[in-house]
Amino acid sequence: TVEGHQVDEAVASIFHTVLFHRSLGKFRYKQEGSYSVGTVGYEDVDCDFIDFTYVCCSSDNLDRNLKREISEFSEALRGNDGPGSGQISLEFFQKKKNRWPFQPECIPWEVWTVRLELIKLNNEHERQVCRERVGDMLTEKILYIAEVMNRHDYVPKMPNQSELELIFDTSYPDVQPYLFKVTYATSGPTNTSVGTTMKKLIKETLLL
Repeated sequence: TVEGHQVDEAVASIFHTVLFHRSLGKFRYKQEGSYSVGTVGYEDVDCDFIDFTYVCCSSDNLDRNLKREISEFSEALRGNDGPGSGQISLEFFQKKKNRWPFQPECIPWEVWTVRLELIKLNNEHERQVCRERVGDMLTEKILYIAEVMNRHDYVPKMPNQSELELIFDTSYPDVQPYLFKVTYATSGPTNTSVGTTMKKLIKETLLL
């Protein structure tokens, strides 16, 4: 539960944390089965409207693309005709080659969903309490994300060079995240495309 101007930072802090764990350095292949992996730079981000600091990959292009996706959701959520609630999902997928002329099949393997409800506060005291409360809530969620990432859950196996783009997004010059996309809805909950889905809710209830 957040104020409208907190939406972008709240979602970004969670999605950037997930992407930090789901990104590798650039692969450099010496031959088909031999490669080295570059390092992933990181940086701290201080929120303007929430008492919270998070870590993200130090990739301007990744940050810009993610901000654009989140901003579209935020604008739709905060629009005059909006319902004042909605959800946004970060979905990781891998591609499976099909026979020509069919396009590769996209198979999701992990989805993170943040559900938000907007509130309006009456005075600065209430806003300060909200800044602290949302910060505390995000701290709890970020720690939980780190705990989940340390489990031996499914991730696609490391590909050969010829299959690299079926697993990773190689378009970034400084980082190599697993293939992902962002989707959102500003009405009721939507069915995700994965049966067993990890959902992170920006409320006290957190489902796994």
